Amino acid sequence: MGMIQDPWTSRTAAAAGLELEQVAPAVLDALADGDLDAARAAAALEITPYLAGPECVGVWRMRRDQIARSPADAAWVTRLVIDLVSGKVVGRAGYHGPPDDAGMVEIGYSIDPVRRRRGYARGALVILLETANRHPEVAVVRASVRPDNLPSRRLLDQYGFRAVGEQWDDEDGLETILEVSATGS
Repeated sequence: MGMIQDPWTSRTAAAAGLELEQVAPAVLDALADGDLDAARAAAALEITPYLAGPECVGVWRMRRDQIARSPADAAWVTRLVIDLVSGKVVGRAGYHGPPDDAGMVEIGYSIDPVRRRRGYARGALVILLETANRHPEVAVVRASVRPDNLPSRRLLDQYGFRAVGEQWDDEDGLETILEVSATGS
């Protein structure tokens, strides 16, 4: 089963009013270049400065390069988190790529700091888990979290993620690796 390109949503209360929308190539290029005005114009959405800022530009560049090498990855990777009530883009969320040979997908999400503590990360996580669970090729969902990122760790714990190891990330430093089984496999 292929990955859908339509926006990802959930009927679960925790994710009500949110969707994860695939990033159009022109928007991705603008975000990777840190060009907020061009990203807003190409998306016709209110994208926050955070998403074109230094904390996110590296992710957008990585995904742009990844999609250039493997266009089929585009449907799987980082999307815009949109609050459908306000019409605002509040963050980014998605997978690092399609499932690997063992059926593992790694998730990533980040909400604009001025929009945190409103349930957006929870909603994005629910959508990512439900999307993974709909795809039989996905057996495991992985997340990696810095030990000092307690809000994200607590959220992942609530959804059954368990620590399976640690890794060093050149950008984020030491990370705890957490996994949960997908129910669709």
